[in-house]
Formats: sequence, C-alpha cells, structure tokens
Amino acid sequence: MKVAVFRKAHFNAAHRLHVEGWSDEQNREEFGKCNNPHYHGHNYAMDIKVVGEVDPITGYVIDMKYLKDIIKEKVEDKLDHKNLNIEVPEFKTVNPSCENICILIHTILQEALGKKYEVTVRLYETPRNYCEYPAS
Repeated sequence: MKVAVFRKAHFNAAHRLHVEGWSDEQNREEFGKCNNPHYHGHNYAMDIKVVGEVDPITGYVIDMKYLKDIIKEKVEDKLDHKNLNIEVPEFKTVNPSCENICILIHTILQEALGKKYEVTVRLYETPRNYCEYPAS
C-alpha cells in the first residue's frame, strides 16, 4: 500500500531573471523588477512529498530524519544564501525561475532517493506564488 509523507523546508537565495540574447528593454519588459541587475532575493519554502510503500517492519515509507538530512545536504546547503545565477552551476545558462529551481530540486532529490520513491516538490517563491514538479 502506497502512502505519501511530507517534509517542509526552506532556503533564502537571490536571483535575476534575464535572457542574455535579449535587449535590456526586452528583459525589463518581460521580467520587470525580477530583472534587477543587482539581483533580488526570496525566502523560498518547500513542501517535499515522498510516495512509497509502507515498510511492514518499521511502519515507515521513509525515515523522516533521513529525508530531512538529504534535503539539508543536497538542497539547502547547495542553494541557501546563494546568488543562484552566479554560485549554482546549473543556473549558469538556465534562468533561475521558480519553475526551473523546482525542477532542479526534484532532480536532486529523486536521484538521491532512487526509484523506490515518487518525489514531488512544491516550491513557494512567495506565500502566494508557487510551482510544483512534476505537475499533477
């Protein structure tokens, strides 16, 4: 029987939405304040959903301490208090939009946890703006 478990986490990071091949005017028109050449920051919140079979011995889908540690080591330590455009290699050529950050977090966690689990990431850029990957 499959069950979903959830873990909340957060990180703070700066970014700038910008397309290199576009003019400054086109970037400002498309991204507005998010195109600030001096960057801007968010207090990102995450809901990590892990679906799997309940182990008949432990009663767990996954040990939540283990999940907490994986999120800290693989995601929070990589992204927290970073300039995503400059300090995170995956965003050297990819715009660090909420959607692309969410996909990166999912990729990292799915790889770390393996195919035994189905991982879904909901990433809040603000309390009212968020995305989810994979989309349900």
